[in-house]
Amino acid sequence: MKLYVILSFNEDGMENVYVGEDEEKALSFKPSDFGDCDALFVEVWEDGEKIDDYRLE
Repeated sequence: MKLYVILSFNEDGMENVYVGEDEEKALSFKPSDFGDCDALFVEVWEDGEKIDDYRLE
């Protein structure tokens, strides 16, 4: 089972804005979905280990 963690970054820091198993939903987020967001990143976790991370456009 994969777990997707979406991180929102702005000048004040970082915030988890989504954690779940739904890949389609996780990858559909855009910075504009979160008012004060400068960048969104996704971390992909499987069996308790981070296997990937990248910036969402």
